[in-house]
Amino acid sequence: MPVISYREAVRHALAEELERDPNVVVMGEEVAQFNGAYKVTEGLLAKFGPQRIVDTPISEAGFIGMGVGASMLGIRPVMELMFWSFYSVAFDQILNNAANVRYMSGGLINCPIVIRGPANGGTNVGATHSHTPENVLANHPGVKVVVPSTPYDAKGLLKSAIRDNDPVMFLENTILYGEKGEVPTEEYVIPLGVADVKREGTDLTIVTYGRSVLHSLKAAEILEKEHDVSVEVVDLRTIRPLDIDTVLASVCKTHRVLIVEEQKPFASVGSQLAFMIQKEAFDDLDAPINRLATVDAPAIYSPPVEVEQLPNPQRVLKAALATVA
Repeated sequence: MPVISYREAVRHALAEELERDPNVVVMGEEVAQFNGAYKVTEGLLAKFGPQRIVDTPISEAGFIGMGVGASMLGIRPVMELMFWSFYSVAFDQILNNAANVRYMSGGLINCPIVIRGPANGGTNVGATHSHTPENVLANHPGVKVVVPSTPYDAKGLLKSAIRDNDPVMFLENTILYGEKGEVPTEEYVIPLGVADVKREGTDLTIVTYGRSVLHSLKAAEILEKEHDVSVEVVDLRTIRPLDIDTVLASVCKTHRVLIVEEQKPFASVGSQLAFMIQKEAFDDLDAPINRLATVDAPAIYSPPVEVEQLPNPQRVLKAALATVA
């Protein structure tokens, strides 16, 4: 099976869906002639032409609004944000219009738009470029929220997202773009709303998603080798719809749970997960639910300090040991 990067996996998904469905178009800042700000769309303009790979002005409110309107008329636009931090200027278009149009039309109008791009800290670009808005997005019924952690998942989930008739928010990570993994050449899709157990274990469940999956897997290896603690790592993959059944099955097996996320801790995805776990699996817990998130402050510009602000393997290790103590 070929080993490719996360960036290439996203590109392959886009190319395959552009080939499969003539209604799929890619739009965003620098996606065409510049091959994308992160080179995700490299080569797509040459293959599919300027009618389907479209550069837009630096106006998220304008081009996201255009994409929402196009999707209501049968186009399947994939919109690239240079940073998900800039979604806030298109808040009305995304979360008031796209999220509600199917409901408001009594099911007569779909909005099959995908909005994708990086949503993460850790690249030392400051507080205004480092947001992780999956909790804000997931708070709005009508949108789906996807946060893949591996090249395999990124490709399969993006293909499903493009084919979905609802608006899908696809949150990537600039640091993951270079990560490599096995991705089959044959056609495959991963259904939205299905979590994945990335590592089997018996003593502790770590529930996580995105880049935090990699940190959790590294910490799990250390825990097994140095502390004889068997850790199960559950990758949510999608925040909404949320596969709570897979999470609960793991928690009922290990009886201890640590939630790891690159969110700020207040009103985060982890907050919701902790409530759902204690509500449905309270009697199966042998210890309080523990959480590890980004330190609750705007993203720190200093590279060595930001590393400590975000989840990292050592922070996960420390939180895991506290959970099983």
